Amino acid sequence: MMDDATRTAIADELVEAEKTGVPIPLITARYPGMTVEDSYAIQGIWKQRGIDAGRRLVGRKIGLTSKVMQVATGITEPDYGIIFDDMVYETGSVIDIDQFINTRIEVELAFVLGKPLSGPHATITDVLDATAYVMPALEILSAHIEMEGRTIVDTISDNAAMGAMVIGGNPVKPTDVDLRWISALLYRNETIEESGVAAAVLNHPAAGVHWLANKIHAHGDSMAAGEIILAGSFTRPMWVYKGDTVHADYGPLGSITCQFV
Repeated sequence: MMDDATRTAIADELVEAEKTGVPIPLITARYPGMTVEDSYAIQGIWKQRGIDAGRRLVGRKIGLTSKVMQVATGITEPDYGIIFDDMVYETGSVIDIDQFINTRIEVELAFVLGKPLSGPHATITDVLDATAYVMPALEILSAHIEMEGRTIVDTISDNAAMGAMVIGGNPVKPTDVDLRWISALLYRNETIEESGVAAAVLNHPAAGVHWLANKIHAHGDSMAAGEIILAGSFTRPMWVYKGDTVHADYGPLGSITCQFV
């Protein structure tokens, strides 16, 4: 495990990478013995740097929720990061792509909590009870660490690659639809690139949310009413570039559109 000084130094490297747009060298290449615990500690320091700078925590993201991604990364559970207020865009936004590095898009559902949610024994039923509404969302991935050779512990340190999110469509109460069967078509520049169904997220998109509630309880944390929880992608990441227009069609739940400039 790393000492506190090393963890702090890496967190500050990531803060600087976010400002400059220049990714840092692989952390695991420099510290081969790095652990998941180290990664979340680094993420926590990075989070505190943001709060100290005036950023406001508005939610969390859950990643690596599909079986294929867990096998690819050699882990057996998802990971998580945090969402600041300046990371949230509305559908129709024109977004400066230069604020991100290695920009990709994922199709997700966002759970907006109407009640607090906490572990240690949270269930899917607790998630549905605590959720005010569910709405379509796109996650914008941004890698502040070199991509080649990157491992799960690198990614967790980098706030689980959370760059920003775009929300829109038609919000629904979680009991008004079968969340497992919500589907989406993802387009780039009017060409369909990906499609998926929400059951690909741990068999139910709420499953990742209750996993997160129980996971952060061990760190003395919980989720507050009003938080936005990105529940995990049900498509592969799609690369986007300057000038691209992205459109996600969620059928009865509406659509999301954004443009990168």
